[in-house]
Amino acid sequence: MLVLVAPGQGAQTPGFLTPWLELPGASERLAGWSETIGLDLVHYGTRADADAIRDTAVAQPLLVAAGLLSAAALAGTLEDRGAPVLGALRPGAVAGHSVGELTAAAFAGVLDSEAALALVRTRGLAMAEAAAVTETGMAALLGGDLATVAPHLEKLGLTPANVNGGGQVVAAGTAAQLAALAEDKPEGVRRVVPLQVAGAFHTAHMAPAVGVLAKAAAGLSPSDPAYAYVSNKDGAVVATGGEVLDRLVGQVANPVRWDLCMETFKEQGASALIEVCPGGTLTGLAKRALPGVATLALKSPEDLDAARALVAEHSA
Repeated sequence: MLVLVAPGQGAQTPGFLTPWLELPGASERLAGWSETIGLDLVHYGTRADADAIRDTAVAQPLLVAAGLLSAAALAGTLEDRGAPVLGALRPGAVAGHSVGELTAAAFAGVLDSEAALALVRTRGLAMAEAAAVTETGMAALLGGDLATVAPHLEKLGLTPANVNGGGQVVAAGTAAQLAALAEDKPEGVRRVVPLQVAGAFHTAHMAPAVGVLAKAAAGLSPSDPAYAYVSNKDGAVVATGGEVLDRLVGQVANPVRWDLCMETFKEQGASALIEVCPGGTLTGLAKRALPGVATLALKSPEDLDAARALVAEHSA
């Protein structure tokens, strides 16, 4: 069974969309999305520097657009704006990490591309506003056991905002709390690595964004997922579009349980996992947590032939 996954914030790098725009239909597709959401995705994906694309309000729609663009290239639907993103591609399951859940919702047909991008634009702006209230951030803890790490983080006032599996937990909180963590690591943790994000996402610091997103989501008419949609909340497969949308809203201020998503992939019989652009993070986690599952990260169009071969071998 093939699983198609989309990365979250922090995966973006300057110029990462440049080679994708050489594909037929890619520039037109990205320009159309830019007009829809009032953000120049072409500029930010090709010419903007690291600081510019670190901005939450920019990074989130940029990542969703990149995921949709690369998936359409894989499926051969880039030049057909009326076609579903995945076209005839038939993954056994789809999922996304954090903001990547919106990419996955478009993969599953819960939202069309334009609706997903409009919603993520609202999400990014609301979360950026929430993050501006207090200086906050996130840091990855490499090594250590969740049972040991979680109480240590609680003692410091931090939240285990991403439980990623493979011995990785991401802590989130204020700058002062993260500084204290760097000086006082939990037992078993080898390193604490600050992440290139502009806030304490998936914590109570993001509560103001939940109401904004709920209001935007109320105007949408989601469809039920065409493929198994695996939720960050608890790794559950969600059957209705309404519940997918509710979970997308609430997840802004709640931890990401990617470890449980990978458990579900295993239970569902995953044999291959493809991570859309800018791929790398989730395939790295899968290599540690899902031995025996073939993985491939879409980093550039040069990866498409290998990805298509994997699709042909593992699709339902």
